[in-house]
Amino acid sequence: MRYLTSLGVFLALLVALVGHGVSAQAADHADHKESIMLVELKTGTVKIALREDLAPGHVERIKTLISEKFYDGIVFHRVIDGFMAQTGDPTGTGMGGSDYPDLRAEFSSEPFRRGTLGMARSQHPDSANSQFFICFDDASFLNGQYTVFGEVVEGMEHVDAIAKGEPPATPDKMISVRLED
Repeated sequence: MRYLTSLGVFLALLVALVGHGVSAQAADHADHKESIMLVELKTGTVKIALREDLAPGHVERIKTLISEKFYDGIVFHRVIDGFMAQTGDPTGTGMGGSDYPDLRAEFSSEPFRRGTLGMARSQHPDSANSQFFICFDDASFLNGQYTVFGEVVEGMEHVDAIAKGEPPATPDKMISVRLED
């Protein structure tokens, strides 16, 4: 009888732990859903998972700018085949940014690989503002030197189709940028 009671307590505890794990996973999924950025390009939508776990300050800035529709209509001003596509400058020159102060670097050990989003900056590590880039291919030489804040989870073929050039002769733009509902 004592064995059955112990077994019953064990099973109840196991069910409670498994149930808690499922609840935690559901909560994580709900949080993750709030952290999806949708970029509408001329060829289709790019779905990007924002990485608050790596760069909470940068993700907060991106979300703020999205809520203000800052990125809508901004061009990709620097697009290097096999490397990356850079955007986020309202002047389209690579020299502009938002009216907010620059951000402190949030470097991590997360590698730059195909589909990684990183914040563009000047020589100073704490100079990121609104410009960002999407890697076309692995770029390990950037590891630990730029802030990783997201990754493309769908639609990389649309990123691949962005017009190349520094600047492109006819630059593509982000038609609209929003957070997934």
